Amino acid sequence: MADGEWEDEWLIESIRLYKDLHVFELQDPTRVIEWTGEKSICVAGYEKLKRNEILQLLLPQKLYAKENQGLCAERDFKVEHGGFSDWPVYNLKHVPNTSLLLTTGPEENSIQIWQIAAEDSDVIKPVSNICTEGKRENLWTRIATTSSESSRVLHGSVINNIHITEIESQKSVYTLGENSSDAVSSLDFLDSRTVLVCSVKGQLYLADTREAQSVMKNSAAPPALSGERWCMGVRSELQAKAGPSVARLSSEGQMVLSDVRNFSIPMKKATCNIQKPSSSWDFLSVTWAPVLDDCLAISGFNGTVHIYDTKAWDMSAAAAAEPLFIHKGHAVNCQGAAGDTPSVTAHVWHPWKPRTLLSSASDGSLHVWDWTEIQSAG
Repeated sequence: MADGEWEDEWLIESIRLYKDLHVFELQDPTRVIEWTGEKSICVAGYEKLKRNEILQLLLPQKLYAKENQGLCAERDFKVEHGGFSDWPVYNLKHVPNTSLLLTTGPEENSIQIWQIAAEDSDVIKPVSNICTEGKRENLWTRIATTSSESSRVLHGSVINNIHITEIESQKSVYTLGENSSDAVSSLDFLDSRTVLVCSVKGQLYLADTREAQSVMKNSAAPPALSGERWCMGVRSELQAKAGPSVARLSSEGQMVLSDVRNFSIPMKKATCNIQKPSSSWDFLSVTWAPVLDDCLAISGFNGTVHIYDTKAWDMSAAAAAEPLFIHKGHAVNCQGAAGDTPSVTAHVWHPWKPRTLLSSASDGSLHVWDWTEIQSAG
């Protein structure tokens, strides 16, 4: 079947699978999609040996209309603000309740602080940076932000250099205090005073920043296969009041769900139904749905995003868990010039639309999609 015929067949099938599907093309691919407001996101380039754009984009207004807009392929994201980074951007976080952005990448020894300009200017400008401790080659600093009495950033590339720094004063207010030299894959604030860190080996570290030497370590990390890497996704504080609150995903498709209140004993396990293990764990991602109970999304294995409902999962991971939905748009509709399928580089959930996600791929495609409740993606 010719590529055009295959794409036409997918578009016809999409009418059944999606309530809305919007397909866009960025000038350069991004591996970050960060909400900065109800209708705006930030993306940034990650290519080496060039200046990379950081853009704040206003989503098309029709995506927020109450009535169903149907399928639509268009290119009308509006650039609200923009700037240039001299380094590839691998991580970008918005500081809540401010106009500040933080970025890191593999060629930086600091966290870059950016200011989204006022309404009379369209510039995103660098204003300062936070020095970080020496990092190992091929590693880059992970960051997470929170708004408490003062805005803070949790950051580190390896377990033994995890810190919390006040953004305005650039004063370090907390150090994790662990000696492990394992690389960090994910980290996050559970609330303004509690942090959770996941190593590439799947080890979890929980700390209350109000207490010295309060780190709790998961001594029963998931058994790792040779070369296997893990990442983590954390539910919001409100969602985590009942049931599993931490999801760990491996590059082999293994999933472990835990309750942060007792994460040494896993609550559920599953083997995700992926076509092949990820050859690179750089894009590996798992996120909890902010509105749909017990649903999560995974990406980074290929050109697809998988949605799973974890309600029926238990401690038996022998059989592959069947996805609730698979978004195949990046793989089917956007093949590279050499015929290779692009990899999904990032995905995020809409904060209040239950089944709406945004996803990006290595070919520069950016999709906004709202899937139907059909139980199979075919």
